[in-house]
Order: sequence, then structure tokens, then C-alpha cells
Amino acid sequence: MAIDPIDLTRKLVNIESTSYQEGVVGAFLAEYLGAQRFAVERMAVEQHDPARSDGGAGERFNVYAAELGITPDVVLSTHMDTVPPFFGCSEDDEFLYGRGTCDAKGIIAAQVAAAERLRDAGVKVGLLFVVGEERDSAGAKVANRNPCGSRFLINGEPTSNHLALATKGALRVELRAHGKMAHSAYPELGESAIAKLVEALHDVLAMPLPIEPAFGEAGKTTVNIGLISGGYAPNVISDKAEAHLLVRTVGPSQGVKDAITRVVAGRAEVHTSLDLACVRMRRVGELPTMVAKFATDIPMLTAWGEPFLLGPGSIHVAHTPDERISKKELLECVDLYVELATGLVG
Repeated sequence: MAIDPIDLTRKLVNIESTSYQEGVVGAFLAEYLGAQRFAVERMAVEQHDPARSDGGAGERFNVYAAELGITPDVVLSTHMDTVPPFFGCSEDDEFLYGRGTCDAKGIIAAQVAAAERLRDAGVKVGLLFVVGEERDSAGAKVANRNPCGSRFLINGEPTSNHLALATKGALRVELRAHGKMAHSAYPELGESAIAKLVEALHDVLAMPLPIEPAFGEAGKTTVNIGLISGGYAPNVISDKAEAHLLVRTVGPSQGVKDAITRVVAGRAEVHTSLDLACVRMRRVGELPTMVAKFATDIPMLTAWGEPFLLGPGSIHVAHTPDERISKKELLECVDLYVELATGLVG
């Protein structure tokens, strides 16, 4: 019996797997793929949940599957983890709703269904599902140390069934300012870390950033101040403050890092905790195309073959309370994965 990607999506979405808690969904997929006559390998990934003092929240592992004894020409891949909060699957005639429906459990289901068809057609195909994409690409980094020898990697993210010609990079920057605590009635006796941080952030937001005209409306480098913290009370001069920024890059990141350090000018320490490169990819056949403003695991999977990016669903509803995927689009993407993979290996 052919795999039903809609039913598989329901099952996957109803398993909670926010980042660092992917073990249960990984075990489900390993058993499911084994029952579909794939040889399954679990790649252990170190557990380090920053929300827990002991760093642990159960086992984590990537799932790799292929026919026993073959080296796949093409590997279909995406991630098992989701952002919080978890909420299970519901549906109407048109859509499936729930955390992970489009990012990326519906994609997992479409790739599994496509892999079954490709295998039956004689294509040497593999599947790679990783942990940690939503936080630090930990699973992709482990997978890249254990490549299978594939020639092509088709990564899945919500691209509305358009083939991506590029993905923007992601640069996570942390600014930490230090000062001297004092009573706010006597500011001259202290040094406000918050004031230094706010001034530095103002200047970072005002600095010119690279533009890539070839990317069209997606070609602007953008900066988001996602987290900011510091201080104790309104009547206390704060001795520490920090902010976490995410820069979406359209080219090499080093120039942006240097510019931020130069603009901050010693008012705060500058740390980089994630640096995913901007990636350009080629057009294939007549598939409609786009440029993804978001980053993916592709820069961390360089050992898995020439990359491509394609998936059902809209990134505009990913990470939102309204996350959903069109059943029609999900089924269409199974055909698109088969078409793309067959064209690449043909």
C-alpha cells in the first residue's frame, strides 16, 4: 500500500518534538521507515538543552534511511524539530493545522512518500532527518561528519513548492555591555550598561548593509533585535545588559561582522554564536523559482552533495499560531520531489 503523506503528517504533528526533545519522533520515524523496508541508522547527537540546568532532556539522534547496501545518488532531507509551543493536529477539507505541519513534518511525510516511489522506480534514494535545525544545526553538523556518498541533496523547507535559487544566510550576534552599579539618584557614581547597549544598538540599526540585486526583493541584508535584557530596578544603575541579534545576510558574513564590531566601538562585547552562509543554487527544468529569505541546514550539509531546496507550505505561517499546510500542495510536492530527483540522477 502506498504511503499516505496526509495521514503521516497527522501522526508526526501529534508527536511533540520541539528542539532538544526530538527523541520520540525520531524513534517513530526509525520504526516507520524500517517497516517500509529501509535500512535505518540512528546518528547520536549530543544533548544540551540550555533551558535545563543539567543540559539534558532525553536522547537525540538523526535518522538516516536507504536501501540496504546501496550508496544513494540523491538524499531527501529536512528537520524533525519544531519551535515551541507544541499544539497537535487539526484539519478541515483544505488544510492540516498544527505545530510542524509546514515546518517541517509535512515535508518529512512528502519526502518519505517520494522516496518510496523513487525506490520502486529504481532510483538510489536516501532519507536524512536531523535534529536541532531551529536552534543551532547540531544534527546537520553531526550528519556532515558522516556522509553517505550521495551526489545530490534535496533539502525541504516551506518554499510554496518553488525551487529556491538561493537562501539568505543567518548571523546570530550577541552584544554584552558592562558598567558599574550605583544608586540612580547619583548616576555620576555609576556607569549604565543599558545606556551603552542602547546607544550601540541604535548605531547598529543605522549602519549601511549589503544589498544583492540578483536576489530581487529578498536582496537586502536585515537585522532583528530579538532579545534584550538587563537591569534590576528603575532606581538602580545597571552594571550589565545584553542583546541578541539575527542578521539575514546576502553574501559573505565577515564584512557584516567587522562592521558591527566597528560600530559598537567597545561599548559592548561582540560574540557570534551562529554563522550560516548564504547559498546560491541552480535552476532545474521548468520548476517555478524563488529566493528564500530564511536560512536552512544546507550550509552545514556540504558533504551530502549538490544542494537543492524545495518544499510545500508557506514560511509566512511557520512559527505562528496559525501554522498550516494545504493538503493539495502537500500531495503535489510528492510529485515534485520525484520529478526533481529523477531529473537529477537521470
